[in-house]
Amino acid sequence: MSETVTEIVARAPTRLDFGGGWTDVPPYCDEEGGQVCNVAIARHATVRLRPLGDGDEDASGGRAPDARLAAASLRRAGLHARVRAEVTSDFPVGAGLGGSSAAGVALAAAIAAWRGTLAPGAAPDHATRDALAEWSRAVEVEDAGIAGGRQDHYAAAHGGALHLTFGAAAGDRPAAAHPLALSDATVDALERRALVIYTGESRISGDTITAVLDAYRARTPRVVDALRRMGALAREMSDALASGDLDALGAQLAEHWTHQRALHPSITTPRIDAIMECAARAGALGAKALGASGGGCVVVLAADGREDELEASIEGLGIALPFSIDRVGVCVER
Repeated sequence: MSETVTEIVARAPTRLDFGGGWTDVPPYCDEEGGQVCNVAIARHATVRLRPLGDGDEDASGGRAPDARLAAASLRRAGLHARVRAEVTSDFPVGAGLGGSSAAGVALAAAIAAWRGTLAPGAAPDHATRDALAEWSRAVEVEDAGIAGGRQDHYAAAHGGALHLTFGAAAGDRPAAAHPLALSDATVDALERRALVIYTGESRISGDTITAVLDAYRARTPRVVDALRRMGALAREMSDALASGDLDALGAQLAEHWTHQRALHPSITTPRIDAIMECAARAGALGAKALGASGGGCVVVLAADGREDELEASIEGLGIALPFSIDRVGVCVER
């Protein structure tokens, strides 16, 4: 880093996982191949790096999960004795939006900029985004001990809408990101018709992921069949998004939720069930819980023209989180 630079600021977006989540986690993706359809949203994790001062008690700051991830990132980079990292965010903890991965990718980019290998203001190329995603995932899983797959890291790194393939479906790479070119009309319609509701309930995704993967290893038919169909739906959702067919996407969300909730009893909650029931009565085309669930957020897709009715129907069951599509992905601001 240049001696004149006293602070690096990087940020990365969170995501809405429309379909295929769980199929990006080993050993499933290694053995059967995984597919995910997701879209990055402008709810960000922001990282600030600066030289560690004499008055600093430690090298990391922010909410407890983020501070732990920041400390692990600095240790892996060999900067923990010289640099302080602080993580802030504009989304709730445990929202199911891939927030820890957004923080991890922002940390990866900030560290790269600190080292001089990523220029502030420059848009990383595709390969660099992949590398930042893999570095972030390694820190999260290997160093911080947070169980999970790869999709969140790639969404944070690339931004926009993605069709992602993993393991056996990605050839000789752990993952392959295929950007989906969404028209402005599709983006506008998605931002208008999709409602993200935070239930106010937190969830421990690592425990749920472990339970689901144990059932897969045991070849529990219910779980194996559900994962296979969820991966296939991710491909169909990617096609629907690319063509701007949000009505088809809504129907696919509805089917995906039936398979997703079959993976484990803790995936749904009474609050989530109530949101789903009210949304259906208000003409929602489909809905699903985001992330590993057990709480967090729910995304609901309204029938065109019934957005206000949908929002009114679930008032009091959660907090609406306004969002827009993030087309930039990770960036180093300065």
